[in-house]
Amino acid sequence: MAKWTAFPYDAAEYTLDAASLKKKWARLHAGDAEPLPKDDKVLAAWALFHAGEFQKATEAGLKAGGAGITVANKAQAIYANYLETNEKTKLALFQEVAERAEAQAAEDPKNANAWYLSAYALGRYSQGISVAKALAQGLGSKVKGALETAIKLQPKHADAHIGLGTFHAEVIDKVGSLLGRTQGASKEAGLAAFKTALKLNPDSAIAMVEYANGLVMLEGDKKMKEAEQLYADAAAFNPADAMERLDVEMAKAELEE
Repeated sequence: MAKWTAFPYDAAEYTLDAASLKKKWARLHAGDAEPLPKDDKVLAAWALFHAGEFQKATEAGLKAGGAGITVANKAQAIYANYLETNEKTKLALFQEVAERAEAQAAEDPKNANAWYLSAYALGRYSQGISVAKALAQGLGSKVKGALETAIKLQPKHADAHIGLGTFHAEVIDKVGSLLGRTQGASKEAGLAAFKTALKLNPDSAIAMVEYANGLVMLEGDKKMKEAEQLYADAAAFNPADAMERLDVEMAKAELEE
């Protein structure tokens, strides 16, 4: 595995031992509803993830196997999305996560995060190759189906609701409402999904950022003021781990544009 770009911020306050991680678990996993692992090796891999050691978390998760595959997939997907600068490498990392997560879902079909992470990786891959191209390849229905399965298995999966909102917004923004309907996308469903995500996890900077992006895609300039307020609220958050820090920094960047 080539050396990944290091987390660019101070991670001291996000570095947790097993006892601290268990205490903070509910807060840290309010978005993905991942159950507290029983295996100490998997818990250790999650500690690496929360501290921004994404490559080490991926390697430790793969080595642990079982529930460790989830942390490996999430660490690799988050790294690819935020820190990988080479577009070709980024797409390859997303493809790898999607394949692993699909295999995990086939083996453990009741694992909500296996479905969610396959959708997340495929969704980000689709954005990378262009949404229109991805829809032509049938990836849209795959992403939507996996997200809906994740929500069916775990209705409180806030991140899957964000993903669903983003799916509806991206499709309508890129191909329009009429063609969007053929992909099962609608403005109303998109906005409802974002609102559900924020209701489930009000302390989510990424929910606010994606909702703001979705509002602009679905409603245009008339919602720009509301979107800017969402970016500002997200930028003011106190992040609980490395991933949230990246979300907050992204919100700050949106405000500066």
